Amino acid sequence: MQDLIVQRPQGLYCPPGDFYIDPWRRVDRAVITHAHADHARTGHAHYLAATPGAGLLRARLGEGINLQTLDYGEALTHNGVRISLHPAGHVLGSAQVRVEHDGRVWVASGDYRPTPAGAVPDRTCAPFEPVRCDTFITESTFGLPIYRWRPDHELFTEVNRWWADNAAAGRASVLCCYSLGKAQRLLGGVDPSIGPIVCHGAVEPLNRAYRAAGIDLPPTLAVDEVQDKADLRRALVLCPGQALSSPWMRRFGDISDAFASGWMQIRGWRRRMGHDRGFVISDHADWPGLLSAIGATGAQRVIVTHGSVPTLVRYLQEQGLQAEGFKTEYGGEGSGDDDQEAVASAAPAA
Repeated sequence: MQDLIVQRPQGLYCPPGDFYIDPWRRVDRAVITHAHADHARTGHAHYLAATPGAGLLRARLGEGINLQTLDYGEALTHNGVRISLHPAGHVLGSAQVRVEHDGRVWVASGDYRPTPAGAVPDRTCAPFEPVRCDTFITESTFGLPIYRWRPDHELFTEVNRWWADNAAAGRASVLCCYSLGKAQRLLGGVDPSIGPIVCHGAVEPLNRAYRAAGIDLPPTLAVDEVQDKADLRRALVLCPGQALSSPWMRRFGDISDAFASGWMQIRGWRRRMGHDRGFVISDHADWPGLLSAIGATGAQRVIVTHGSVPTLVRYLQEQGLQAEGFKTEYGGEGSGDDDQEAVASAAPAA
């Protein structure tokens, strides 16, 4: 019997349904897991995505895209295949794709992040929900045992202390981050009483899409909206990494710069990036998160995509699961955005 989801040059394809999931080449029908640029591309004739992410997709792909949306858990049937979308906990509107046909259930995860046990869920997107299935297609961006995230409250305590110390010394705190998802998660966790928050032009339109979707973010300013230039010297500045070497950065004078990414777990990578600080904050599953998510699906067959594919496949096989890899053109953290190409090129092979 043919698999429900197979590899094609255009991307992951469902033969009985005649649609693709996050295709990297132009197709007629595309189911999109989330709005990051390596998963949501222009040129498809029809798009299907989760309702909370509609604004982000239109902001990135254009208002004129032919977009149909589904609420989480809502289902539609196309060519006899039942399709539903379920929270992935990655960014606003991120979804796992559940596909059911002839009694078989497959789930394609897209990018995802389970909430660690005992932790508070990220308030900028719906928390990950495991979906029972026969076959689970999982990402593995941080699929190595070294990747284990600390609780958010500890991380944001560090970020706020760094910002407050810089503000007291009259230095702007420039925090480089992914403009979609990471920036908004940071906004949701920092203490806005420390000072003004300035966002780069690559970040602010996405902030607006989050707010339009009902996500409560603290007030943010464009640099030109700061009336008192002294405020720039105590501001938190959220921007893509490439902005550090741009004329835009000169307006802030003396700065302390940091980078927020799961890659900061590796000390050598922190040194290579050359930032004053590195904060280990990721919107992807860490090693325990991957294993817990896979186990919660109950799947006996697991297909691993982008990331540390051989390591995770081998581990799952040792646990008695049928595991294999799919080759895809998705990137890892920081590689799905044009304004983060420098980050992607520097990222270690994981």
